[in-house]
Amino acid sequence: MIEFAQQVAGALNIRKQQAEAVLELLAEGATIPFIARYRKDRTGALDEVQIQQVQEHAKAMKEFSERKAFIEKTITEQGKMTDVLQAQINKALTVAELEDIYLPYKPKRKTKAQVARENGLEPLAFLVMEQNDVDLIAEAGKYVNEKISSTDEALQGARDIIAETINEDAQVRAKLRKLFEDTATLQSKVLTGKEQEAIKYKDYFDFSEPIHKIPSHRTLAVLRGFLEGFLRISIAPVEEEALYIPEQLYIKGQNACTDQLRKAIKDAYRRLLQPSLETEFRTALKQQADEEAINVFAENLRQLLLSSPLGSKRVLAIDPGYRTGCKVVCLDEKGELLHNDLFYVHEGNKQYEAEHIIRGLVDKYQVQVFAIGDGTGGRETEQFIKKLQLNLPVFLVNEDGASVYSASETAREEFPSHDVTVRGAVSIGRRLMDPLAELVKIDPKAIGVGQYQHDVNQFRLKERLDQTVVSCVNQVGVNLNTASKHLLSYVSGIGNSLAENIIRYRSEVGRFSERKQLLKVPRLGDKAFEQAAGFLRINEGSNPLDKSAVHPEAYELVQAIAADHNVQLEELVGNEQLIKSIDHKKYVTGKFGEHTVKDVLNELRKPGLDPRSEAQQFEFAAIYSIDDVKTGMVVPGIVTNLTRFGAFVDIGVKQDGLVHVSEIAHKYITDPGEVLKLNQKVEVKVLEVDAARKRIALSIKQTQESPARREAGGKRQVPVNRSEKQPASMDDALAALKSRFKS
Repeated sequence: MIEFAQQVAGALNIRKQQAEAVLELLAEGATIPFIARYRKDRTGALDEVQIQQVQEHAKAMKEFSERKAFIEKTITEQGKMTDVLQAQINKALTVAELEDIYLPYKPKRKTKAQVARENGLEPLAFLVMEQNDVDLIAEAGKYVNEKISSTDEALQGARDIIAETINEDAQVRAKLRKLFEDTATLQSKVLTGKEQEAIKYKDYFDFSEPIHKIPSHRTLAVLRGFLEGFLRISIAPVEEEALYIPEQLYIKGQNACTDQLRKAIKDAYRRLLQPSLETEFRTALKQQADEEAINVFAENLRQLLLSSPLGSKRVLAIDPGYRTGCKVVCLDEKGELLHNDLFYVHEGNKQYEAEHIIRGLVDKYQVQVFAIGDGTGGRETEQFIKKLQLNLPVFLVNEDGASVYSASETAREEFPSHDVTVRGAVSIGRRLMDPLAELVKIDPKAIGVGQYQHDVNQFRLKERLDQTVVSCVNQVGVNLNTASKHLLSYVSGIGNSLAENIIRYRSEVGRFSERKQLLKVPRLGDKAFEQAAGFLRINEGSNPLDKSAVHPEAYELVQAIAADHNVQLEELVGNEQLIKSIDHKKYVTGKFGEHTVKDVLNELRKPGLDPRSEAQQFEFAAIYSIDDVKTGMVVPGIVTNLTRFGAFVDIGVKQDGLVHVSEIAHKYITDPGEVLKLNQKVEVKVLEVDAARKRIALSIKQTQESPARREAGGKRQVPVNRSEKQPASMDDALAALKSRFKS
């Protein structure tokens, strides 16, 4: 795809040499994380997003080129290619333009126009289109025969031919397409008799919004209602404006022929053009909405995967439960299962026994921290543990997807002799220690941080989420001696097969002492080593550089720096003061460019530094169910999901509350991601509680002083844990919040 470098560069506003470098590296089998991290000198320091864009643009241009070649070949084989037609094809810039040109030559099922042509009515159609002042009825009568029974039937056939001609007119379609882009609306109405069954789509029973303004979540909601058979939808501009376009191009008189032509134009629009363009724009809207929803999911997933790890601690993890009890496991610093047990804290007569079990496990396994799943019974279990006054940190851990993991083949491989409850508790504990290492074992779609994830293109969703996981794993780096097969499989250049070989080699030969040993792993050749080595870490190995992100190909550079300053590698690595004094320009050569030298020196300052911050304990307010939540309360919470319409916040009860996008900040924002991050700790005010439907409406901005008030020197006044009457001005906002919940 290197031949598209110039076009890609123009589309992305980068230099042609940068696009060429990326496409060459991709063609050589390099991965995006590797190119972004270790080939900055060749790409001009393009980041992962830009490299991904280069790849996708080149792919789209290749598909366009292939389609263009197919169309040219097909028309040529039909013997209908002309210089004018070839010029039109060469001028086309989009697939839609190509398809408009190709439409008259495209094989199609038998149409009304084809039947009319077979019945010899094409001359009559041409006569009507010329709009000469003739006796049209008499002319139509000439075509009455055994196949055509009347002049009306003859004129109808002529109009069918004209309608198809107008439909296949590339100029008409291009102008109408522009009108659709600028003025068309997406409209939906409930199907008669479906009102009760479709009640969750009530907001869309009589809905209309311009397609250039409609947000992705509303597009997906309407389309879901349409696909489920509750709504009928249409996409169209004002019909009079649409009809004016072909009339302007074709009407040139005012007589009987003109009247027939107007009828043909209206038929062409209603029967052919409008349905065709509606399908085109519905597909485009769906793709656009899919892409936006997928982007939201991918960004949320990135933030979740890069959540703060607790690190190597001895953990007592609890998967809470009421009827079946709380499953408890003890894990060592590496996350290995030491013990599992069961206790009951939600039955008063068994709490003494539960306390005895917990205290015994804490002493026996030298527990350093508690990890409690945040599902059903989580807050009550947390309350029980804190009452024991063991002076150990207690963390509530998001357990979305833990049940998916516990029933998976991966979990069965890891714990073949334990049931799903034990596996789930282990996953909760390991998530606290290292969210990334544990979450890669779960299908990202099961983690629950998406928006309409089941409505979007599933292939594209999986592709983007897999790319996100790969990016995160390689950004953090992987401990070669402790990583699971699943974590290793996401390392640049490795994949499932090589990950299994690495695990097998590690179990047979023992821990890796240096990166070069990777070349002894079966089927792991030089190319895979080049791609993977920089992202793999070996702590306490024979070479201090192996614990850093310095690539082995740059080891000679580091050795030269150490020799120039008369220090051993061990003395150079981590010596921030010495490294700051080094003039990087001195080491720039044809082999090691400026970007590489700077990156190496930065890495040597703090080798193997985890880019994630350390996990911090969080305290919820003393509320444990939705019945405890009252309007007007101001409580702490954690952002658990971001969508385009708002942020979901966990305030310590089973149901997450929703902060509508209009209630996030005092300034106008269209995307909650502009000011919020996943797992961010926030203070929220309760606007409304609907216990029957388990919905809580929240506000962040009402806990914050507005810029105008702050500038005026006003003091913040926040009601805490008390009810207050909602101001009338919030009615519309609450109505909007309810509609978003339904979506």
